[in-house]
Amino acid sequence: MTVSDEQLASKLEPFDSFWEAPTDIEKGYSKFLQFYKRNYLPYIPEDKKSRILVISCGPGYFVNMLNEHGYPNVIGIDSYSEKIAHATRHNLNCRVERAFSFLQNNQEPFDAIVAEQEINHLTKPEILAFLKLCLDQLNPGGTILVHSINGTSPMFGSESRAGNFDHHNSFTEYSLKQILEHSNFVGIRPFPLDLYVFYTNPLNYVAMIIDRLYTAFFRINFILVGKTARIFSKKIASVAKKPL
Repeated sequence: MTVSDEQLASKLEPFDSFWEAPTDIEKGYSKFLQFYKRNYLPYIPEDKKSRILVISCGPGYFVNMLNEHGYPNVIGIDSYSEKIAHATRHNLNCRVERAFSFLQNNQEPFDAIVAEQEINHLTKPEILAFLKLCLDQLNPGGTILVHSINGTSPMFGSESRAGNFDHHNSFTEYSLKQILEHSNFVGIRPFPLDLYVFYTNPLNYVAMIIDRLYTAFFRINFILVGKTARIFSKKIASVAKKPL
């Protein structure tokens, strides 16, 4: 299935633009550096020369984190020029591009592709088309990182999906693995996105304890009704590989 950028269903918060920046965009460079380092850096290829694409990069927070940790060969794309302007001021390699057309026309494959925008901003047919493009644009053994609203979250799953007109679906551990397997990825590992990464703030540890208790409570309840879900975070992510 071929999808043009103009056909994408999400219009208010397009898939190919980053929407989670704080009001003070400059402060986001330090805050998101901690978040991305804690949640995503362990899944980035160890080779610092890896060619990495960050889709929906916004002001370049993920690109900045990778540069800070010794990855110079990173490209960020986003459809909003205002957001790319912030990245340019920080000397980050980010450019104005539409996600689908960029992937369709790219000539040099990547070692890793990171989708910063939630894939639930795509419809199901669009997700299939997007994952196929990513698979085609990865080198053998290359890494993909995606994330979404966690439909398993008893507290946030329904509200997060219904709270935005451009949220077309949500995922669980099972369905996220399912769609990646269907798209011919291997080595699939869903994981929770940890919000409590500001270790210099004492309240962070209080929130961590509450979160652990919350997870244990719902884990027990799910077991009682025969469910195997283990991830109850607000958002869920997954890493996967293109077969060698």
